[in-house]
Amino acid sequence: MANAKLVAVVATLVIFLEVSSCAMARHHGKPDPCSGEDDGSMPGLLHKHKKPGHCPSPGGGSGGGTPGIMTVNGFQKGEDGGGPSECDGKYHSDKTLIVALSTRWYAGGRRCHKPIRITSKQNGRSVVARVVDECDSNHGCKDNIVDTSQAVWDALGLDSNIGEVPVTWSDA
Repeated sequence: MANAKLVAVVATLVIFLEVSSCAMARHHGKPDPCSGEDDGSMPGLLHKHKKPGHCPSPGGGSGGGTPGIMTVNGFQKGEDGGGPSECDGKYHSDKTLIVALSTRWYAGGRRCHKPIRITSKQNGRSVVARVVDECDSNHGCKDNIVDTSQAVWDALGLDSNIGEVPVTWSDA
């Protein structure tokens, strides 16, 4: 009888510890836009040992897209965007539909020159823009930023003086 109680207590403790570790991992992990790859790890967490490869469209193709915050950026020489774009080492006109994505969404350059669809949560309008740069999350950019040219704001019918607006985005 005492052995049965001891086994029950140990089993309960093991289950409690497993649930606690999963909760901590979820709390401290970063969502992975490439979580479609199955490497046996916990889904939805970024693991440094994952091999680079194809990233599925954010939002799982459900049509909702990945939520983010859109900001305005200057992609021309001498503007607030800093140096030339990471994808091609060039500056770009603010009149073109272009975007810099946060580090985790930029995916080590795998999204360079690829189109993404950006949808305003305020008015529902969408536009397709081309990824040309990384908004470096390690040097001041939050990890949920879709940093766009003035042309994207204009196409969405939004006032860039607002500074930040909620959007969703997905691979186009």
